[in-house]
Amino acid sequence: MGATRTLKRRRLEGKTDYGARLSLLKSEKTRVVVRKTNKYIIAQIIESDSAQDKVIAGVSSKDLLNNGWPKESAGSLKSLSAAYLTGFLLGVKMKGKVKEAILDMGMHRNVNNSRVYAVLKGLVESGLNIPHGKEALPSDENIRKNEKVGKLVDKLKEKLK
Repeated sequence: MGATRTLKRRRLEGKTDYGARLSLLKSEKTRVVVRKTNKYIIAQIIESDSAQDKVIAGVSSKDLLNNGWPKESAGSLKSLSAAYLTGFLLGVKMKGKVKEAILDMGMHRNVNNSRVYAVLKGLVESGLNIPHGKEALPSDENIRKNEKVGKLVDKLKEKLK
């Protein structure tokens, strides 16, 4: 009889794809880790040394409330617009400190025009060099769904620069 293989705990919990993590670590580049929770979008810049991760900087979409996001719209902090601005905020925060990075989506599915790619678009537009395909990024029309959201995005981008 064949021996069954025991899966690692974090794989069983659906938290870590060890094959993808190994390939990201082998690249020896700084990683941009994007995670979605039930309420927020979290983006972090992480460096790895001997498989030990060190968070250099992190931003949550909750930080947008301190930068002009209206308090009455706090329930929309995981929207496409909030994801884009979260990435933009992290990119502005890291300006001059990190030049190049790679995207680490973790266990999130690779879906074009998604919130994960909205964070990536914000990072790229803030000046960070991250390899990507242009077709994966959401369009400006999707990020600025209506006039109110468009004005909010423009106002916050100006404030964050």
